[in-house]
Amino acid sequence: MPLVDLRDQTTRRTPEELVKHLQTFVLEPKFSAGIWYFSPFASRFHDYYKPVLDIEQRLEIAAKLKDYGLAALEAHYPAEINEENLDLWKSFVRDTGIRLLTIVPGLFYDADFEFGSLSSPIPSVRQKAIERTIITLRLNKEFDCDFAIVWPGIDGYENNFGVDFYGMWDRFEEGLAQAMDEVPGVRIAIEPKPYEPRGNNIYRMTADGLLMAKDVEARLKNPENQRLLSEGHKLVCLNPEIGHILMGTEDVPYCLARIMREGRLAHTHWNSQPLGNYDQDLNVGVIGPEITEAALFVLKMYGYTGYFGIDINPERQPVDVALKICMDAIRAAADRINSLDYEKVIWAMMHPDKARGWLEAYLIRMRALHPEKLPPLWELPMA
Repeated sequence: MPLVDLRDQTTRRTPEELVKHLQTFVLEPKFSAGIWYFSPFASRFHDYYKPVLDIEQRLEIAAKLKDYGLAALEAHYPAEINEENLDLWKSFVRDTGIRLLTIVPGLFYDADFEFGSLSSPIPSVRQKAIERTIITLRLNKEFDCDFAIVWPGIDGYENNFGVDFYGMWDRFEEGLAQAMDEVPGVRIAIEPKPYEPRGNNIYRMTADGLLMAKDVEARLKNPENQRLLSEGHKLVCLNPEIGHILMGTEDVPYCLARIMREGRLAHTHWNSQPLGNYDQDLNVGVIGPEITEAALFVLKMYGYTGYFGIDINPERQPVDVALKICMDAIRAAADRINSLDYEKVIWAMMHPDKARGWLEAYLIRMRALHPEKLPPLWELPMA
């Protein structure tokens, strides 16, 4: 499995170099989707609103979305992909050309993981989590996936009195490093989340994810992993989800830039979300479309070439309709970002004292359906 080279994300550019980069680097979103939400979730608040679908039925829907732009799928082991349906997945990939982008170890659903998975203080439970992670990493290699997302959703706590924080973090990081050394060369993409389903998740914020990534890499011993690290590659990266960032009341462009500054943005998960609140997984752009635009501009500035993973919960829409809406929302936002006058935008960025309010007024006109109906925008004193 070739390791996708993320090292260019760390490139620093002068204002002149940044303008040239923005003029030549085109955001061309390629889309992936999680196969888990193609069938409705069980809820403690209401009955199923749509028929429950097996994997074969879900893949049939996904195949019909290829021409609309769906290029890859994401799945959990063993919930959606397992030893009993590997041939089905291989046939799907071969026949449709839709990739399996990542296989995620299911470390949150089983009753055994009630008190955590890789961080569990119960040795037998932690060992089960390590073994499941190893199997999943091997499957990622078998399917030529780009990375393995790790979401530690059930690792954490509610009552913050009497928590062995050092032990909790050490157990998780040592267990993940052990699995990575067993199957070297597979990149991990950690997905932070502040809360839910635990009252406090083990890696709450973007900074927690970055610190965890360095701590796990420092524990790696396999010569192949050591070689990749010595060449400047990152083996523990991040998969930030827009909704999770906003649940933690973080700023999305800031977080994406923070991750890319270290060359650790392996993947992105897209949806929309009120600031704070529970994890709603709404369609992209339903809330805060300006956040999507600002995030895309950061990705363009720093050269993101990865997939745009749609991670939604379309309870009241057919999944194919919801995915088309999300892909169109990202395409439309990317088109606006690709159409900016970068010389003026960067000049305004670097001369805030001489461009007061210009960027805000410019963005209003870029979003307007009929900008010609607005008064002309004043000229910047760039000469």
